[in-house]
Amino acid sequence: MAALASVAGAPDQTSESRRVGEAPLDLLVLPALIFFVAFALIPLVGVVALSFTSWDGISAITYAGTGSWTQVLNDPGTYHAIWLTFKIMIVSWLVQTPVSMLLGVFVAGHERYRAVLAVLYFLPLLLSSAAVAIAFKSLLDPNFGLSAGLHLPFLSQDWLGDPTLVFFVVIFVIAWQFVPFHTLLYQGGVRQIPASLYESAQIDGAGRVRQFFSITLPQLKYTIITSSTLILVGSLTYFDLIFVLTGGGPGNATRILALDMYLRGFKANQMGAASVIAVILVFVGLALALGIQRIGGRDRAASQLEGL
Repeated sequence: MAALASVAGAPDQTSESRRVGEAPLDLLVLPALIFFVAFALIPLVGVVALSFTSWDGISAITYAGTGSWTQVLNDPGTYHAIWLTFKIMIVSWLVQTPVSMLLGVFVAGHERYRAVLAVLYFLPLLLSSAAVAIAFKSLLDPNFGLSAGLHLPFLSQDWLGDPTLVFFVVIFVIAWQFVPFHTLLYQGGVRQIPASLYESAQIDGAGRVRQFFSITLPQLKYTIITSSTLILVGSLTYFDLIFVLTGGGPGNATRILALDMYLRGFKANQMGAASVIAVILVFVGLALALGIQRIGGRDRAASQLEGL
């Protein structure tokens, strides 16, 4: 009884250690919180304030009420840019997700040649978007690009001057640059799957295709959600690549929302209207992130590692 009383009267070491351990964690979050407020919240508040002003970037800022919002929302070009942004977003996801997943499953093996292929294939990750855009712009030039050098008729197209072809060129270049990154995510996800699941499936006579759909695909649920979030939300930031590759043309064929914001602000000197576009981009990004989080379920944010 004494022992029991002693145990009952003793402090809960687990809860005590957790209380002791939580205090430093709160302090560790403080620097990140300061940076977040300084470089995210304060600029966001400034952009929202600018959206209610009229400013050409040089002269004095004047309050314009909802004038900039009315100007942007009454412009058909805004809705074209929104539609084009969502179109590129969805097509990019449809292209990048299956390709990245299959490549990730393939390079997750331990054979030597797969490691060599993985190193070579991940080279685009080392290049900036501007460098990638300049390279493809030169390669697709009808006068001195691949078509002129190789004399192949099917390459003799005005890839960047045709309003239809240029959309598929943009999708291809985006996929070429970002598929290696998402392949890396899926490669890591596949290597976290317990080998015992595949061994049990082999004993039951399941082939590779059945193993992929019954084991690999369900086990990659959280990797798919993470990769999809990065693709969908990241598609709002394709400004630099498209700006260098097409400049938004021909016409407005590739003038996505982020590029529209830049052209309004720094080419047309309409900082108020550009700030309105920036606010729209922020809300679209937040809505996408929250929607994907909800689709992923309540356990999406929970750690998959025991003890964390």
